[in-house]
Amino acid sequence: MVFFKSRSIAVHEDHQPAEECIAAAATAATGGDCRSLTVWRKSLLFSCTGFTVIDSCGDLVYRVDNYIGQRPGEVTLMDASGKSVLTVRRRKNLRLVENWHVYEGEVGDTSRTNRPSSSKQPICSVKKHINILHANHNVLAYVFLGNSDKRYAYRIEGSYANRSCKVLDESRRVVAEIKRKEAMNEGVSFGVEVFLLIVCPGFDSGFAMALVLLLDQMFS
Repeated sequence: MVFFKSRSIAVHEDHQPAEECIAAAATAATGGDCRSLTVWRKSLLFSCTGFTVIDSCGDLVYRVDNYIGQRPGEVTLMDASGKSVLTVRRRKNLRLVENWHVYEGEVGDTSRTNRPSSSKQPICSVKKHINILHANHNVLAYVFLGNSDKRYAYRIEGSYANRSCKVLDESRRVVAEIKRKEAMNEGVSFGVEVFLLIVCPGFDSGFAMALVLLLDQMFS
């Protein structure tokens, strides 16, 4: 873990003292303020592509390590210890609209049947929004709970290319947000490879990160 921590601090200039970290953890546990995560669009393993997600103390929270050329239609989100949290998997179909499923944990070998080897059901499906013949050009995707696509639970609006997105529930309340990370020192720019994921109380941070992975597949 020392290797991960030393590299994570390099992209996290807002490193906090231990006392502030303890206070932030207590606030998050009681459902207080929003949680701020720094997302680095880079794997910490040299032979992989992926993501590294760091909390406000500079500790590794989530990671994505994809070996180059491995399963381009399937991405697994892991916690700091390497345990699979969620799997994002693209659905192959002949329809114009692109669809993805999100599963808890891993889904096994899908190379032959295009289906999970286990009997797992997706916790949600996500549909990319096609702007053709639609008035709302600000919508990026719709999130449906389970395997249904009749009524969305969340919608994602904004621009992933500019790292400016919001996840809204049915009442249009913002539950998560992707924002550009501002550098504290003048003349230093993080660009779009390092950005912030803000997660509001009551919304799962792992699920929010899975939506980031989906947006990256849709719009990168």
